[in-house]
Amino acid sequence: MASGDSSDSSKKLQEQQQNESSTAHEEDFSQGNYGIMPLIQSKEKIDRQLIPVRDINEKSAKQTIWIRGRLHTSRGKGKQCFLVIRHQSATIQAVVCVSENVSKPMVKFATTITKESVIDVEGEVTLAPTPIESCTQKDVELQVKKLFVVSPAEPRLPLLIEDAMRPDDPTSDGAQAPHANQDTRLDNRVIDLRTPANQAIYRVEAGVCKLFRDTLDAKGFVEIHTPKIISAASEGGANVFQVTYFKSNAYLAQSPQFYKQMAIAADFGKVYTIGAVFRAEDSNTHRHLTEFVGLDLEMAFSYHYHEVVNTIGDLFTQIFKGLAERFVTEIAIINKQFPCEPFEFIEPALRIEYKEGLALLAEAGVQMGSEEDLSTENERILGRIVKAKYHTDFYILDKYPLAVRPFYTMPDPDNPKYSNSYDMFMRGEEILSGAQRIHDSQLLLERVKHHKINIDQIKSYIDAFRYGCPPHGGGGIGLERVLMLYLGLGNVRKTSMFPRDPKRITP
Repeated sequence: MASGDSSDSSKKLQEQQQNESSTAHEEDFSQGNYGIMPLIQSKEKIDRQLIPVRDINEKSAKQTIWIRGRLHTSRGKGKQCFLVIRHQSATIQAVVCVSENVSKPMVKFATTITKESVIDVEGEVTLAPTPIESCTQKDVELQVKKLFVVSPAEPRLPLLIEDAMRPDDPTSDGAQAPHANQDTRLDNRVIDLRTPANQAIYRVEAGVCKLFRDTLDAKGFVEIHTPKIISAASEGGANVFQVTYFKSNAYLAQSPQFYKQMAIAADFGKVYTIGAVFRAEDSNTHRHLTEFVGLDLEMAFSYHYHEVVNTIGDLFTQIFKGLAERFVTEIAIINKQFPCEPFEFIEPALRIEYKEGLALLAEAGVQMGSEEDLSTENERILGRIVKAKYHTDFYILDKYPLAVRPFYTMPDPDNPKYSNSYDMFMRGEEILSGAQRIHDSQLLLERVKHHKINIDQIKSYIDAFRYGCPPHGGGGIGLERVLMLYLGLGNVRKTSMFPRDPKRITP
């Protein structure tokens, strides 16, 4: 080739590249309206209101708004890209479509955003031509004008949200549907907690705590805070975590029991506390944790411990009512992934005596000794019997055998083999254990000796009753277990945000 020809070709190539560059620049008229945002280090304040996805509806039509959420899914199709943006439990479809405001490179950029990335979107709310069944906001969508990645997610996720959103039964959503097992979920808990069901579960859990507080506050209770590092096992036995405490040893509290009672001896009258409880039980079951949230209460009564029983029964009734009234949306979201029969209860709460419970079991062919504690299986059987006979998932079993209760339990005055103690059940599983406590120091000392407990280790507790203490009783509730049973979730690890059991201490 002649040198002139070579020179001409080079010029033509340069011109072509310049023309392509110019064309690309002209086509990308959306520059500045999309991209990856600089790291937010609070360098400047942006006067921009981000609207929660759950608040976007038909009334928002024709409004131009900003939202922030995670990219749930994306689907490129020709000159369009359909995004599903998720914020907590709500999702909305956003459309990035080539137009006078949106360039082809902007659409292409939208298709490259990784799932779970946090994004900011400006768009006009429009009515959807047909309901968008895959989103919670079915009747509206966003026509995207601006699109920025606030925090990109890595391309390879250890757990896909769509897998985590499927029920535990791998065949319930089709035999071939990928299924995330419990360990995978818990190993990647931060991602697992993003699912709509989990977002709803922990809002309902917060609701249980609020209803517990509000109900007891209205009844004149005082919230207290008790130590979690103690000098002796509060429930007796060996199921305690021992910790080094400077030059000696201490224990993590199995319950706030001693301190609730000491508060009654100190004339607080009615008290409750919400806090961590530790049990060193090597129990790898669906309902046991080594650390859980205890909802505990204690109250002085006038003349009969049923004043306490009735107060706690009404407390649960108010909690059940409040959940049904205030968390309709959240319960529906949870039931979509974890179907369950609605929780049934009666008012006032059903109370039956332990002997009556044994009689009901005997009628069903289950024989037990009169001083024997209920096994887990017999609890379930009795729960089914009670549900069929009384149409309630919640009931109180009163007057337990004294031999199976803690040392501080008041004996039954009419039969020393029984006690003024009670358990409460939801769907056939125990969720509260309580009793009238011994408030007489001499009787308490007798029971301490009977249980062969070292008096020196609990001297301050015993001393609290030497100077006069009103009769009192109470109970301890496991928050996670209550929620598990109310929602029918089948495993307490679903209601513990970061569960601790004998085999798991991370994340």
